[in-house]
Amino acid sequence: MSLRRAAELCLQNQVLKSCNAFIPRIRDEQYMLRLASEADSRTASGQSKSPLDGRLIAIKDNICTKVLTTTCGSRFLENYTSPFDATVVQSLQDAGAIIAGKTNMDEFGMGSHSTNSYFGAVRNELRHGSRGMATSVGGSSGGSAMAVLAGQCHAALGTDTGGSVRLPAAYTGIVGFKPSYGLVSRWGVVAYANSLDTVGVLATNTETAKSVFDNINHYDPQDPTSLSPSTRSRINKKSSTSIRKNNHPTLLRIGIPSEYNLSELDPLIRRAWLHTIQRFSTHGHAIHPINLPTTPHALSAYYILAPSEASSNLARYDGVRYGAREDGPDNASPDGVLYAGTRGKNFGAEVQRRILLGTYSLSAEAIDNYFVQAQRIRRLVQRDFDAVFDMHNPLLEEKEKEKERRVKEKDNVVDVILCPTAPGLPPLLREVEKLDPLQAYVNDVFTVPASLAGLPAVSVPVSVPGEEGVDGVKQTVGMQIIGQFGDDERVLEAAGMVERWNAAAKLV
Repeated sequence: MSLRRAAELCLQNQVLKSCNAFIPRIRDEQYMLRLASEADSRTASGQSKSPLDGRLIAIKDNICTKVLTTTCGSRFLENYTSPFDATVVQSLQDAGAIIAGKTNMDEFGMGSHSTNSYFGAVRNELRHGSRGMATSVGGSSGGSAMAVLAGQCHAALGTDTGGSVRLPAAYTGIVGFKPSYGLVSRWGVVAYANSLDTVGVLATNTETAKSVFDNINHYDPQDPTSLSPSTRSRINKKSSTSIRKNNHPTLLRIGIPSEYNLSELDPLIRRAWLHTIQRFSTHGHAIHPINLPTTPHALSAYYILAPSEASSNLARYDGVRYGAREDGPDNASPDGVLYAGTRGKNFGAEVQRRILLGTYSLSAEAIDNYFVQAQRIRRLVQRDFDAVFDMHNPLLEEKEKEKERRVKEKDNVVDVILCPTAPGLPPLLREVEKLDPLQAYVNDVFTVPASLAGLPAVSVPVSVPGEEGVDGVKQTVGMQIIGQFGDDERVLEAAGMVERWNAAAKLV
């Protein structure tokens, strides 16, 4: 199929499959098709820029673009247009990729179901046997996930703070990859929590996800959190660039964390998890039970740290410098705040909730008991992971590495960790509306630990054995593979194994 024809189908699906994945805006479709035709010509002459040349890539709407508005799903930024492109957007365009549009999201990335958008909820009526009733697409990158599932783009960028790429991938039955923190530039990404935010990739398969990741994985001097060339070189020396040698798969040691086997885990997900473990074992890979003792505290720590950073980051939205501004006199009384009216009317309920939570956590009376303790838990979570991975964390100092080696038991170290992405199946949107906010937070219980440690993690869809689905729609479950910091290639290769086994099982 020509690149132009593929682009035409994507654009048709944006019209025919109404799921509110894209935030409405005027786009020059003829210009996009002309770019695809030019890519066809380059391909025919053997001068293609990259595997992404002429492909439509959707961009989450908290990643800045010069041509399209960047709203973050908020009324506050409804009409805001950035004066520059984010580094990841520029990298894609340099590779010949075509920006398909900006995708809907939870406001400022705060949510687990993509229902907290000023532009309405993202809806999934294509999977999981919903019988015409829309199900949750996960959040906060739900628009990007749904655009990929509906064939409205070749792939999409999202951002992952505590699972915002992996959870939507699990709920929609696609691949969602969160790279190691610092590998992909955050310059031009509207911040939620700076120490956690990571640009991720959503695609229909691991090969496509890897091609996008390879394009955006480079040092960016404009981003102070971007890993330097020297650090990247050190990581490459430590990490396994491939799990294949001499065309034969290298046998892996797969860690199965006991802390993830919750009593609340959906039976279908537990069955898929056990079936995936069995597949690894059948193909000769070693299965190792492991313990990550701080994991039960990770979610609580995350919902202190992330809102705390958000309360600071969102202080800039005051209606004075840019963004929406309410009419009428400012609340400038001795007991008031100049921009209280503007912030109160333009921030959604969930954003206000997290700002209040974060502001309290950083207050003088609470910071020691909440924020400081959460930071300690974060460090313990990282140490738990370092203790079970065979590959040493390339960011640790040499003295720390020596201590780590003495603690490790060589028989129990692993290459990657396998666990579910989410504890439950995607709920109906009408059920999400009835959820208490704290109930929604629990969806991140399996994705948050890797985010706190900055580790690479990917969610890959797995068919549930014995589950035929409803109305001909096959039920899938997201399985998560986590690796040591910098071992992104191994994580993607392991996900590719699961993907191939799942595809072979469908042919039987």
